[in-house]
Amino acid sequence: MDPGSAADPLSGGGSALERLAAHSADGFPHLLAARRRTEEELARLRARFAEGALAGGATARLGQDEGIGARRDVAVVLFGSWGRRELSAQSDDDWLLLVEGDGEAEAELAAVRAVLGGGTREPGLQATFGVASSAHGLVEHIGLQEDNNRNLTRRMLLMLESVPVVGDDVYRRSWLAVLDRYLAETRTDRRPPRFFLNDVMRYWRTIAVDFAGKHRADDTKWGLRNAKLRTSRKLLFAGGLVPILRCHELRSAEVRPFLCAQLALPATDRVADAFLAAGLVDAGVRCLGAYDRWTGMVGDAAVRAELAGLDRDGAMASATFVEVRRLAAELQNGLLALLFETSLAPALREYAIF
Repeated sequence: MDPGSAADPLSGGGSALERLAAHSADGFPHLLAARRRTEEELARLRARFAEGALAGGATARLGQDEGIGARRDVAVVLFGSWGRRELSAQSDDDWLLLVEGDGEAEAELAAVRAVLGGGTREPGLQATFGVASSAHGLVEHIGLQEDNNRNLTRRMLLMLESVPVVGDDVYRRSWLAVLDRYLAETRTDRRPPRFFLNDVMRYWRTIAVDFAGKHRADDTKWGLRNAKLRTSRKLLFAGGLVPILRCHELRSAEVRPFLCAQLALPATDRVADAFLAAGLVDAGVRCLGAYDRWTGMVGDAAVRAELAGLDRDGAMASATFVEVRRLAAELQNGLLALLFETSLAPALREYAIF
C-alpha cells in the first residue's frame, strides 16, 4: 500500500472510522463531513495545479511538460487538517515544496503561492511551512545537530499527517526513504521499530515543550493552542505511537508493509482500527466521539475566535474552554484504555519508557 492513498487496506467495508461509527448512536458526523470536504478540496486543488495557476500574468505549471513544471523532482505536500482529512473553513494552508534534486526553486514556490495560502490561510510564522525543503535532509539528518526543530517537524508530519497535491511519485519516494531509514535497524521479530518509536516520542515531547516556549514568547492565542495540544496534537501522537507499538505482534518482514498500510490512513482511522482490533469498541466510540465533537467546535469561527482570545488566567471562566477540557479528557481516557488495557500494554511498558 503506497503512502497517501485514500483507500483503507484494512477495511471489510468502509473505513475503520466508519466501521467504528456504526457502533455509535450518533456516528461521527463532524469527522466524516470534514473528510468528505477535504477530499473534495484536494480534488479541486489538484485540478488547479494541473490546469495552471495564474501568477504574474503568466501561466505557471507544476508537474506538466512545459514552463517551470518541466522539473519532475518536486512535490507540493499539505499538512495539518489537510493531512488529517479534517479540513474546515477555518483551516490554514500549511504546505511544503519538497525538492528531491538540486538548484533553486523560487519559480516553483511562486507557482504554489499563487494557489495556496493568502489572508488568514497563510502558513505559520516560524517558516516551517510555505517554503522549499530538501527531501534529502529529512532522510539524512535524523538526530544530531542538523536535525533542528524545523527538520524534525517536517519529517514527522510527512510521515504522520501529510497528503500530496502535486508530485505523487516524489512524495512517495521521499516518504518511503524516511521509513526505510527508520527501519534499517529492525532485525528482531515481535519488536516495535525502536528508532522510529523514539523519534515519534521525541516529537510529541517537542510539541509540548514548544507550547510552553510559545507561551513565554507570545501569550496570544493561548486558549486555542492549549485546546489543540489536548486534542488534535495528542491524536497526531497516538496516530504514530499506536501503529508502531502494534508491530510487537509482527515478524520483522511484516513490519514495513504493515506500517505502509497503516500510515497511509488518516490518524483517526489508525486509532479506530486499533480499537476495533482490540475489541475495545465502547471505549473507541467514546474516545473518537469526543474528538468528533471537538472537530465540530474548532470548525466554528465563533468558537475558534473565543478560544484564540483566552489567556491562561481567564480560560476557566469560559464555558467553551471548559467543554474542550471535558472532551479532551474523554479523548485521553480512551487512548489510555487502548494503550494500557489491551495487548499493547506490554510493548508500551517495555519500549516506550526506557
